[in-house]
Amino acid sequence: MIAERRSFGVIGLLLGAWLLVVAWQAEEHQRVANAAKLDLRNRSHEIANTISAVIRAASFRSTALQDRLQPVLNYLVTHTNALAKSGDRLIAVTLLNTNGDPVLSIPVTNSFARQLPAQSEYWGSDFVTFVMPVEGAPVEEGAPHNATVLLPGPREFTNAPPPRESDFQHHGPHADEFSGTNNPSPTSTNRPPPPNDAGMGMPPPPGDNGNHPPPDGDRGRHDRGRLPWLRWMSEADYNALVATHELHGLVFTMSTDKYRATCIRDVWMRCVIAFFAGISALGIGLAWRNMNRTVELQIRLVRASELNSHLKELNLAAAGLAHETRNPLNIIRGQAQMLSRLPEAPPDLREKARTIVDETDKVTAQLTEFINYTRPREVRRTHVVLTAAAQEIVRTLALDIGEKKLQVEVVGEALAAEADEQLLRQVLFNLLINAVQAVAMNGKIQIAVLRNGPTVASLEVRDDGPGVPEENRNEVFKPYFTTHQKGTGLGLAVVQQIVLAHGWEIACLANTPRGAIFRITHLKIVG
Repeated sequence: MIAERRSFGVIGLLLGAWLLVVAWQAEEHQRVANAAKLDLRNRSHEIANTISAVIRAASFRSTALQDRLQPVLNYLVTHTNALAKSGDRLIAVTLLNTNGDPVLSIPVTNSFARQLPAQSEYWGSDFVTFVMPVEGAPVEEGAPHNATVLLPGPREFTNAPPPRESDFQHHGPHADEFSGTNNPSPTSTNRPPPPNDAGMGMPPPPGDNGNHPPPDGDRGRHDRGRLPWLRWMSEADYNALVATHELHGLVFTMSTDKYRATCIRDVWMRCVIAFFAGISALGIGLAWRNMNRTVELQIRLVRASELNSHLKELNLAAAGLAHETRNPLNIIRGQAQMLSRLPEAPPDLREKARTIVDETDKVTAQLTEFINYTRPREVRRTHVVLTAAAQEIVRTLALDIGEKKLQVEVVGEALAAEADEQLLRQVLFNLLINAVQAVAMNGKIQIAVLRNGPTVASLEVRDDGPGVPEENRNEVFKPYFTTHQKGTGLGLAVVQQIVLAHGWEIACLANTPRGAIFRITHLKIVG
């Protein structure tokens, strides 16, 4: 429970650290986005100052002509877009009057002029619109009023060419001529009156036959303050025109390509940082889990080592007990044999003595197999001829083979292998005695030595007995598993132990058409 709680605590700590990194990256992205917005706002102020400077340069005595200002603004928009490699493109410019209505829009088909935002900034998906006051326009009530009036040129009323420079040179020196006042300057008393519309070569406005009375009195003095092509207008119409063409606001729309590119690039970078932070947290979590598992495995290994030491001690004690038990059994067996051979002993006593001898032999055989199984395997490798060792084991079991009238043959090349001769003989003995017990009368057993390669050989013991069921072919090598009534269950376990000690492999296979095959592989050929 403590380990689980500790693991959950570490996982929670790592998750919290990752969430802090994600929150930190989100905050940093917001900071980068605000910085990009600030750069765009600074750029907008630069453009606003540039446009104000253009309007100031194109105006004379707070008055500017639309047909002169429009080409300059057109050039400013197109030239700015051509040089704006950074993405801060100027899309449109709109000049507003005091009522907020568009006076001049660049380009002329400016759709942004019809949808002016109520706030100072309007951020769209692909553009941003800024609303700023024009230089000289009052931003607060009671502030100085020095706004520029953008009046239409002669082309707005007739098809005549724009005014000549002499028109502005004639009226330029007089302060009252572009101010809209009726007070002439002292220097203008001796100057001749300006030429009339006919003198300028300008036709009268539509509906005017040109037969209006010449200006006199206040009307004459007022007309001297107007542009030549506007003198036909009445005082009220002229004042209304001035009121609607007085520049008060500046609206321009800029592209947000650079801003969006900066935000997208920063989002990708923050996502990569968050991803690697998550990978790091996951790696630390996995490392912590593996460390805990390693600690648990080490604890288990220590306990297994202690248990193994205890089992070794029990094994030695059991082997010693088996060895000490076998000696009294030999004495019992000898006494029982003596009783069975006494001539004066009754028949039933002799029968009981022979039974004691048989049972003692069984117990002695089991104890011998147990001692062999628990004995440490120290392999002393020598060169052993496999066919010769097999033939010697056949001669050793000749009595058992003869009782069942079995046909036993040794086939194959006389190959020499690296093996412990005594242990190899024990393997062959156990496999052959197992086959002898398995086959019926007149059965066949074959020991084959096969070459599997230049330096590798295999050894097989084949019989035509009942065979081993497929589900038991791996179980037969476990201790005390046997399919024979007279078997001890340790013979094949001892065989597997010796085979593994040599670095070989053993398998139980089916023989065709019937019987079993015990195959030992990976024997190293020498000589």
